[in-house]
Amino acid sequence: MSAGIVDVALTREMATGAPRPSARVPEARVRASDFLALTKPRVVVMVLVTTVVGYYLGSAGAADYLRLLHTLIGTALAAAGTLALNQFLEREVDALMERTRLRPLPDGRLQPIEALVFGALITTAGVLYLALVVGLLCGLVTAATVALYLFAYTPLKLKTPLCVVVGAIPGALPPVTGWVAAQGELGVGAWVLFGILFLWQLPHTLAIARLYREDYARAGIRLLPVVDPDGTSTERQIVTGCSALLAVGLLPTLIGLTGPVYFFGALSLGVGFLGCGMAQAVSRTVPAARRLLFASLLYLPTLLALMAFDKI
Repeated sequence: MSAGIVDVALTREMATGAPRPSARVPEARVRASDFLALTKPRVVVMVLVTTVVGYYLGSAGAADYLRLLHTLIGTALAAAGTLALNQFLEREVDALMERTRLRPLPDGRLQPIEALVFGALITTAGVLYLALVVGLLCGLVTAATVALYLFAYTPLKLKTPLCVVVGAIPGALPPVTGWVAAQGELGVGAWVLFGILFLWQLPHTLAIARLYREDYARAGIRLLPVVDPDGTSTERQIVTGCSALLAVGLLPTLIGLTGPVYFFGALSLGVGFLGCGMAQAVSRTVPAARRLLFASLLYLPTLLALMAFDKI
């Protein structure tokens, strides 16, 4: 809604003593949209997808869909709240970057206290919901995810390139939450899923950082491509991550979670992803980094779909 429409509405309200209903409804919709933007819905959807896969793979026999629904509700609330709190904590940094300066907080459409209260309430609600309705261990895993993301990964982004490694830990815990919700305990399968998500995030995040290196540098975010001008360490980490992911990606079949269809599919995906990583290491160009990012976005959902399809 433009500033001109707001000014007209305020003028009408002052003249008549009553606001126009049609002016308040669009404003409420805009504010609701801004609060929704704080939660990064696309990221929440990805979190829920990995949680579902973890739950499905951890289920023995027919899945308890009501329990899965409870798990998704709590996880969605906790993830959305955590992402809102992250935007609260990073509002000043976001204001310095072209790709984030128009978010609701740096753009001034929402006040920091609004984001803080909103994020804290739904994060707490999500963790408590999981602990009380699904299980205490499930709530504890999610609480650890929240704490690591907000109080370890977020501040470390301004201090050390190791933030990517630290940030990959909470990013890899949602399928563990799903597994624990299904089984009531941790197991080898949960840690294999954790390893896959953990390793996938390294080349994925470094590809993004390579594409937006100047933007991150402007904001003082010390991702590896920012502090590694010639790209040697960055490309080595990308290739190492892709290589490790190729090996760990085969483990679901080797531990008896999935069958041969998954194994050969994961092998093909891993080889292709590694090829993109090696191409980036050789050329060190923006187009190569963009291809690597696209490959990462193709790799993970395809791998998860194969897991679900070929579960034993």
